[in-house]
Amino acid sequence: MMDNYKHTNELINESSPYLLQHAHNPVNWHAWNEKTLQLAKDEDKPLLISVGYSACHWCHVMEHESFEDEEVAQLMNENFICIKVDREERPDVDDIYMNAVQIVSGSGGWPLNCFALPDGRPFWGGTYFPKQKWMNLLTQIAEMYKSRRPDLESQAESITQSVNNDNVFSSLEDQREFT
Repeated sequence: MMDNYKHTNELINESSPYLLQHAHNPVNWHAWNEKTLQLAKDEDKPLLISVGYSACHWCHVMEHESFEDEEVAQLMNENFICIKVDREERPDVDDIYMNAVQIVSGSGGWPLNCFALPDGRPFWGGTYFPKQKWMNLLTQIAEMYKSRRPDLESQAESITQSVNNDNVFSSLEDQREFT
């Protein structure tokens, strides 16, 4: 059977209904795994980790407004390695980045959108963003990554310490909990 989709990304190979909902977005979504994290390191791009779940209203709103939009997808694809996570399948990943976003913003929720260094350490994040605000944020963070990377690395270190989970972040590297 021939499909008529304009775009298909790596999520097409996933089993999660939530991830499959994003498999035809123009965003080049990747699943959370070691291969994706290695890609971020190889390309020296920050991670954009977007966590949600099937029954989340605002997750669907952000997908429709931003993740299905060609212009937004271009900004995301050019500047970030984009990872989509189903919080119901990966509550461990959700917990790490939810803690980080709560430290940064004082609140949390879904969709959870967290920006991280290629090694997975988060440096900024939030929840739902309307399209124009999202595009502005993507542009600002991409520029900061290029021109003020030491500041982002310092922020990531501070957040990592604030989460006070040395075992959580060390387990990301040492125990390879990516798969």
